[in-house]
Amino acid sequence: MTRATKKLQVHFERFVQQPSATPPQRVREYTLTTRRTTLQTAYIPRHNEVPLEGEIDELSAPKTQWPVYNFFDEFPLDTDTDAIAHDLPPAKRRWTAAVRRHGHEAICSLCHCGNSDKNYRCKDCFRPGMFCRACIVQQHACLPLHRIEEWTGSFFRCTTLKSLGMRVQLGHNPGHRCHNPCPSSGNNFVIIDISGIQEIALDFCSCESAQIRFKQLLRVCWYPATTTDPQTAAIFNVLEHYHLLSFESKVSAYELYHSLARCSDNTGLSPIKDRYSAFMRMVHEWRHLRQLRHSGRGHDPTGANGTNSGELAVLCPACPHPGKNLPDGWESAPPSIWWLYALFIAIDANFRLKRKAVSSDEVDPGLNTGWAYFVEETKYKKYLSARAGKKQERSSCVSHNAVNMADTKSSRGLAATGVGTVDCARHEFKLPTGVGDLQKGEKYLNMDYFVFSALIGFTATMLNISYDIACQWSKKLWTRMDSMPAHLHVPHDAMQIRYFVLKFHIGAHIAACQTTFSWNLARFIGRTDGEVPKRGWANINRVASSTKEMGPGSRRDTLDDHFGDWNWKKVTMFGRTLKRKMEDAVKWKQEHCAALDELEGTIQPMLLDEWRLEVEAWEEDNTKPNPFDSRVASITQAAVRAQLVELEAQELEAQELEAGNDCSLHVDVSPSILISSGIELEDQQQRLKYDIANVSLHPTDKQREAITNRTNALQRRIDSWISIQELYMLIVSALHLSVNSKASALDTVLKPQHCHLYLPSSIDTHLHCDQRLLQHEWELRHAQAHDALNELCSHLRLRSHMYKFKDKNLRGQAASTRAQTLIARVEAKKDAGVEKYRRARWALESLSGRLDKVGWEVSLRSLRNEDVRPMGDFVGGHTQGTGTISWIWLATGIDTGCSKNDRVQDCVHIEWCKAHARAARWSEEVQLLLEEMRRVLVFLQWQADWWCKRANLRVLEKPSDQEGLQAYAYRQAALRCAMHGSFQALWSAVLNRTSF
Repeated sequence: MTRATKKLQVHFERFVQQPSATPPQRVREYTLTTRRTTLQTAYIPRHNEVPLEGEIDELSAPKTQWPVYNFFDEFPLDTDTDAIAHDLPPAKRRWTAAVRRHGHEAICSLCHCGNSDKNYRCKDCFRPGMFCRACIVQQHACLPLHRIEEWTGSFFRCTTLKSLGMRVQLGHNPGHRCHNPCPSSGNNFVIIDISGIQEIALDFCSCESAQIRFKQLLRVCWYPATTTDPQTAAIFNVLEHYHLLSFESKVSAYELYHSLARCSDNTGLSPIKDRYSAFMRMVHEWRHLRQLRHSGRGHDPTGANGTNSGELAVLCPACPHPGKNLPDGWESAPPSIWWLYALFIAIDANFRLKRKAVSSDEVDPGLNTGWAYFVEETKYKKYLSARAGKKQERSSCVSHNAVNMADTKSSRGLAATGVGTVDCARHEFKLPTGVGDLQKGEKYLNMDYFVFSALIGFTATMLNISYDIACQWSKKLWTRMDSMPAHLHVPHDAMQIRYFVLKFHIGAHIAACQTTFSWNLARFIGRTDGEVPKRGWANINRVASSTKEMGPGSRRDTLDDHFGDWNWKKVTMFGRTLKRKMEDAVKWKQEHCAALDELEGTIQPMLLDEWRLEVEAWEEDNTKPNPFDSRVASITQAAVRAQLVELEAQELEAQELEAGNDCSLHVDVSPSILISSGIELEDQQQRLKYDIANVSLHPTDKQREAITNRTNALQRRIDSWISIQELYMLIVSALHLSVNSKASALDTVLKPQHCHLYLPSSIDTHLHCDQRLLQHEWELRHAQAHDALNELCSHLRLRSHMYKFKDKNLRGQAASTRAQTLIARVEAKKDAGVEKYRRARWALESLSGRLDKVGWEVSLRSLRNEDVRPMGDFVGGHTQGTGTISWIWLATGIDTGCSKNDRVQDCVHIEWCKAHARAARWSEEVQLLLEEMRRVLVFLQWQADWWCKRANLRVLEKPSDQEGLQAYAYRQAALRCAMHGSFQALWSAVLNRTSF
């Protein structure tokens, strides 16, 4: 075995002096070594110097030919790094420059006061330098939190300005002496800084004109942990830094605090006083004060106590707000534009945002109390307690677990199993007072409260509601509202309210729900998909691990703050977001309108007028016939079998019995029964093959017995069926004899699952077969193909539903394993459906040539693997509006009584309805985006004016305080004006390129 070559490393030594006989010349000595064996030693000249006589030529080669060395982590403190840095790669040069700070002489030669006792330096000052004790204290009179290092004679060690005698005086300008200083308690005031946690010697001012202590701290941008005798404070910078970090990286206060503690001492040799609880309290208060400030409560004479419900929430500028961004007289707008002022909301629950049963509302009541996104807790709990024990109706659609398991979800050890929210369905904003805790599952009792609590803040004449169980939740909604508290009653009589199911979820509903509650088919909703809450969960779920351990009030306030930041980021991104949406909408509108025009060019105008009237009638009233449903009745394999038996009975009675000639060659088995039985045997063969292939490598005796019994039973059925088949198909006996003789010659036993049944479709075309048998198999295979497609779609829907339920409700290895086992069974049934369809279609291809059948390929296409996907699954990055769903969801059953033209016309009719809907939705999307752009600009202008009015709304005693209020208000107004101008400039280009 070849031994690995050791990496070369470089040892840099000090500069040496040449003998005095020659002019002074500094050379550098280095050694190439593998840490064990020295390979070579030589001298290298400095830059632009002549190499010494006798130096090795290879070492004077260009630097591009030098090997890459691994350098030691430490340099000798007296090494002249400037001299060697030239010969190093750029990354190594930066490293040597950083190493230079470890030395003493390399930083400064003399203190600027002339004192030679220069043993101190600052790690945070811009210019490095060594200073004496008096100078370093004097220079940091306004920088009391900088970190100081002291030279011990051989290395630098950390020290503090406090240990050097520095005292920080509050209440006076720097350099002014306080005549009545008062030290902080214990003389060890703790400051939490962005660079670590420090102790300082702090003096409060106790002069007659002095302010109370916490205000003195606030004046220097230090946030006190308490208002009475504070002993800890955090600088504003660290609170602002953590505030943004918690939004972007979802870092917890625990992680940040202990990171700062390690910045101060990463060895554990100098224990730091624990101020984690104080830091948590400061963060909690900081979040709340920021929300109050951003909503302008400091400018209101009533202050924080005058805050109304939901007033701290960040509003969506693109949603309709009467008096803010809607035109005058919008209520009486004509029907052609009335729908543009509709409100879109989406409802959902998140079971990741749990809270453990720790603390209580009495111990941790919270600060917002219904002022932002969470509902007011006292009223909410009173409402729930009055309706405790009320059972929820079961679903009449598919078995929605959100409905049927709402009362059974486990809540052991939890005070809240999750949260329910109400969002703006168009722009992903959390709505004010639209969030609350869930005690069990997704019960109507909770969700109703959140919806009506959010709606009381809006005035709308048209409301579009998206919910994944809207088909069930919408039933008796207004009856349930009548039994709710009066302050939650919404005047719905004058409102047009429509309910929708999220586009991704609607595939799991029954067929009736898929048309009645579809976002794709209803008019006046654009390209809204209703999936908004799901996108927001990806952002907020990352704080679940920390919020689940919090008390009730702290958790609500923390989530309120995160929801507010989410909304604010959406506001700042409106310029790019709406621009991108408009560009996409214009593009797809043009493409879909062109595709619709092309399709309509192949259809008779009279049919188009008829179909257009049907679509308009259904859009006005969903109880009218649905134009998206097939008009050709679907047919099943069982129905075809019954129809053939009835036809044979009629033939026997009308023709053959009269002539005394019975076409049935067997008393109990007619030709149609023979073919249908053969198809059933074919299915049994496939099931047996699958079961044998999936038996474990070492089956038990019971498993082997079961397989053997099934194999023997199938063999007996096949033998019995072949004996009857030979009466109707004489050629079969010769075919079976040929196969059996080949098997005997090879000394093999033909298993029943591999036995060839020789149905009419599988024998060669040159062999004779009764035309009646061919026709019977055609009819049965045609129905079998449609049955297989129906089974395939059903299993795909079921699998999709099971995956969603598993991801949303199941946790732990045991539950996940059971779910995966059940999903695997459904997957096997899906695969069986695919094989069943392919066998049926292969038989149809074989029979179509003999029977001259044409046009059947329109609805029964070749099934590829990429076609087998759920309805909401689009390939190639396409979505519902840009891509196409798999053809298996568009295939319809074919009535054998319909002509070829009827079948084709039905397919064209459905395709035209869908093309018409796509073009209409994209056209509506363009109009909605235009209106939303207008509303955003008007809202920002209104908000700027609102801040200008707030500037002088409150009058304070001190001119400096009044000036601060005005400056903040004018800054907020200027910010909105700047955003208004930025958005307008971004949108002008796309709007100018668009002609409507």
